[in-house]
Amino acid sequence: MRTTVAIIPARGGSKGIVNKNITPVGGRPLLAWTIAAAQESRAVERIIVTTDVEPIAGVARRYGAEVPFLRPRELAQDDTPGIAPVRHAVQWLAEHEDYRPDLVLCLQPTSPLRTAADIQAAIDLARCKQADAVVSVTPAIHHPCWMKLVDEEGRLKDFITPAQPITCRQELPPVYALNGAIYLARSTVLLERGTWYTERTYAYVMPPERSLDVDTPWDLYLVDLVLRDKSEQGH
Repeated sequence: MRTTVAIIPARGGSKGIVNKNITPVGGRPLLAWTIAAAQESRAVERIIVTTDVEPIAGVARRYGAEVPFLRPRELAQDDTPGIAPVRHAVQWLAEHEDYRPDLVLCLQPTSPLRTAADIQAAIDLARCKQADAVVSVTPAIHHPCWMKLVDEEGRLKDFITPAQPITCRQELPPVYALNGAIYLARSTVLLERGTWYTERTYAYVMPPERSLDVDTPWDLYLVDLVLRDKSEQGH
């Protein structure tokens, strides 16, 4: 049985929503929803939260995750690449605990509608395909072939010019958007290549209703409504 560790990156310096990762939604901190989904997945062996601040670390521990270290501040900046704290966590676990999982799962707390079933399906896909990585996507709401640019004079210009004119939605090739919910890679790929994207990266497709990524106060409001509704329905 190959081991899988879930790494949840949750820094403290959110600008758009102050203390976003521990803001209450649906009756619990935003971070707690992702911890719970990982706990419910039978394939996740350990759940590690990487954060740079104690308040988030305290919430993570209260809801059952491990916080074996505080992330260096230089890995918690606005311009820090998203993969950097995940690689740091994997390296820290190897150096300090001699823990080397086969698969590394990055679960961003801003995707609280992702389920344990989604996590399990992504892991199963990686194993079935012997993938380097699996990344979650959702069908794009707005097709790039119908998007436009506006030049400095205010005129509309094509963003993409298709080879043949497209007159109806049914003629459009399907496209997908990254939804930020699941990033999964073999630890060797993550450490040696520093990317989620290789020639053997597979897509795990999620529906729009589980793909909301919390980035703005409006997103937070919508997620709170959805989670409260689910709670009232007993889900």
